[in-house]
Amino acid sequence: MTLVLVRHARAGSRSEWEGDDRLRPLDGKGLKRAELLVELLASYPVSRIVSSPYLRCVQTMEPLAAARGLAVEPFEELGEELQWERGVELLRGLAAADAVACGHGGIDAALGFELPFRKGAVWVFERGLEAPRLL
Repeated sequence: MTLVLVRHARAGSRSEWEGDDRLRPLDGKGLKRAELLVELLASYPVSRIVSSPYLRCVQTMEPLAAARGLAVEPFEELGEELQWERGVELLRGLAAADAVACGHGGIDAALGFELPFRKGAVWVFERGLEAPRLL
């Protein structure tokens, strides 16, 4: 079983966004990166796609979900506020589910990794939440 963890694609500057940050959308480069995930993950089995409910995360997963005929399942646990406490537990539960999860920067540190988890980054876990492989 495989868990693929994706950091949302580029959404532009937080400081330039006027409004609720939860509604900040992907920018043009982010939308292209979201489309590229379909090809990048083509060889991986996916039975579930879960995401932070933030718009930029959901938008990152939408092309993959459409290509696989799956819905994007939003989970507050993957939002910026709860990822440190509840996000890790959710990911542990998904580690045996052939799932793709999309979240925010910070979940990498919550998992105990010092690897760079840049916007649009993709980590593949094949043995629980140990030693991710970067795509």
